[in-house]
Amino acid sequence: MPGGYDGAVTIYSPDGHLLQVEYAQEAVRKGSTVVGLRTKDCIVLGVEKKAADTLQIERTARKIRKLDDHLIITFAGLTADARILVNRARSEAQSHRLNFERPATVEYITRYLAKLKQNYTQSNGRRPFGVSCLIGGFDADGQPHLYQTEPSGIYYEWSANTTGRLGKTMREYLEKNASDMASSPDDATAVKHVVRALFTATALNANFYELAVLKYQQPLEMVSPAVVAHLVQVIKQENAEEEAAKQKQRGKS
Repeated sequence: MPGGYDGAVTIYSPDGHLLQVEYAQEAVRKGSTVVGLRTKDCIVLGVEKKAADTLQIERTARKIRKLDDHLIITFAGLTADARILVNRARSEAQSHRLNFERPATVEYITRYLAKLKQNYTQSNGRRPFGVSCLIGGFDADGQPHLYQTEPSGIYYEWSANTTGRLGKTMREYLEKNASDMASSPDDATAVKHVVRALFTATALNANFYELAVLKYQQPLEMVSPAVVAHLVQVIKQENAEEEAAKQKQRGKS
């Protein structure tokens, strides 16, 4: 026990940490890897799926959810906690439509979730949500946005970001290719970037990936497994060709 300072979420440790919040962040770091990309025309979310049981209905385990016609979310961490947050966000999005007769902005829903998470870090009898969320969508003016919320209740906007068990490896790829990804000319190119990022970090087969694309005033589109499998094969071939070229160059030198 760390000195008993993790007995309640409202107790600070002597070095200024809320240990329950740090435990929640550890739950996120052990969750499946997720990645989000924002381009000028679309939002692409990708997730690393866990192997499903033979008898399990796959649709019940999806980690990319629609919050409203213009909002989507994915998450890393405790799925049961995420379900509560998704339901609360959906209710808030519909309430905003009824009260203000216009859809909520992406930042409004992000701020709502961040506030909800923060409330659970300073109330007795509760524990922090062990979930980090990537929220993407479009505002009424057609401007795309991608946000991330953490268990502590903070949130930031990103052009691309990742979280989960291989977040560090994935982030290195995203940072290296940030300009190319942000300037993707179409959604197909953006999807390929996300698949490449997932494959670079995880090296899994295509059936372990799930991707979704959201475009302005268009319905959410789940990328078909056949398209994902084709992209993985193309990426494998490109990687092999790149490695062969490097070896050839080394041979010349």
